[in-house]
Amino acid sequence: MSTRSFLFLLGSSRSDGNTRTLARLAAEQLPPGTEQRWLDLRDFPLPDFEDRRHSEGHNAPTGHAATLLEATLAATDVVVASPLYWYAVSTSTKRYLDHWSGWLEVPGADFQQRMAGKTLWGVTALADDDPEVAEPLVGTLRNSAHYLGMRWGGVLLGNGSKPGDVLSDTGATARAKDFFN
Repeated sequence: MSTRSFLFLLGSSRSDGNTRTLARLAAEQLPPGTEQRWLDLRDFPLPDFEDRRHSEGHNAPTGHAATLLEATLAATDVVVASPLYWYAVSTSTKRYLDHWSGWLEVPGADFQQRMAGKTLWGVTALADDDPEVAEPLVGTLRNSAHYLGMRWGGVLLGNGSKPGDVLSDTGATARAKDFFN
């Protein structure tokens, strides 16, 4: 039985997209017994983040934000699966990451200390043959990991536009087989 616990956060605006397909393919390679929790951010909508650090401060989150905070803290490995939208993460993914700023300030959450040592991964599909166009997305995730003292696992990139296209990207499907090792 594995002691790792993976949280897959799905940030696509469609349910059958290439990013989800690629993430599932990579997850299939995890050792048996590895805990996996899959949360589609469309099912846990967050309000726009309001920075209150210098005014009334941040209280413990409620509702969807509380669910996402608990799931994030419970995982050893956080996988952000967001398609490349306009050279960055999707809106729902960015909103989730923005809420990390508030969680840093929640009394008793110890968010930064509890995130340190976890591993942050990314999975994305892009409709461009040049992987360099994904660098803003990669940088967002990599820098977020470094800021919190997390290990950086990297980003699994796949090419595809229409649902299912990523399965024709033989390089991505091969990389998925050992991405989480």
